[in-house]
Amino acid sequence: MSAAAVHDLVTLRDWLRYAVTRFGEANLAFGHGTTNAYDEAAYLLLHGLHLPLDRLEPFLDARLTQVERLQLAQLFDRRIELRVPAAYLTHEAWLGDFRFYVDERVIIPRSFIAELLPGGIAAYVGAPEEVKGALDLCTGSGCLAILLAHAYPEADVDAVDISSDALAVAQRNVSEYGLADRINLIRSDLFANLAEKSYDLIISNPPYVAATAMDALPPEYRHEPALALAGGDDGLDAVRTILKDAPRFLNPGGALIVEIGHNRAAVELAFPRLPLVWLETATSAGSVFLLTREDLVAGR
Repeated sequence: MSAAAVHDLVTLRDWLRYAVTRFGEANLAFGHGTTNAYDEAAYLLLHGLHLPLDRLEPFLDARLTQVERLQLAQLFDRRIELRVPAAYLTHEAWLGDFRFYVDERVIIPRSFIAELLPGGIAAYVGAPEEVKGALDLCTGSGCLAILLAHAYPEADVDAVDISSDALAVAQRNVSEYGLADRINLIRSDLFANLAEKSYDLIISNPPYVAATAMDALPPEYRHEPALALAGGDDGLDAVRTILKDAPRFLNPGGALIVEIGHNRAAVELAFPRLPLVWLETATSAGSVFLLTREDLVAGR
């Protein structure tokens, strides 16, 4: 960012206009917390200036100090020139009202499952107090495990990931929410290290990006760990293992919920005998399926 631009941009309104223009010119990709240039610019400005994230309007005509301008210039340079996702710049991501620490050791939280807990699946798993044990496979930052613990106050939660780096981030988030006594972090390749455990509810947002889609990912997504994204040739490598092994780890009447992105057709083709229940949210349809233990066993 040029010295002239830093000098000419005086107010927050100036910086907002400039950022939206530059984001559009750079053809940035969104989807890591915001969906468009305006929302992302507003978020980065408010965060960078340590202002309330829900109060842009009162500050639009505020004049920025030289130090603040230089700090914003560095922030926008990293976003535009290096294509670093906003969440990695601010080290935070949100699922609803829940804030999580993130860095490049973990995928940036974005899961439709978050919208389903607990009301969206109550018809299948019962009242929150009936769930005594829950598992989050491929926990990453620990975000869904933390949501599980809040949604099901009587449940002990296991949070599994193959990545030690990811579990270190998850540990930070679990500690910040004061849930170390209820969430057990386990390094495991899916179910491999879970021994004889069993659960009333298993959720998973596994790697599900197909090989051709991985090759076409925008630069922003290439900052994320490939291990958390790549799902093999058709995107279903992890899903196949989960469906094969889940019945051994589900209690009678237990439910499995898996997020698979845009792979619904591939899942239905690969598992024609399974009575998949597709769960809709306010922002998705056909991205999350549910199966009971009994349906998993019968559909083999």
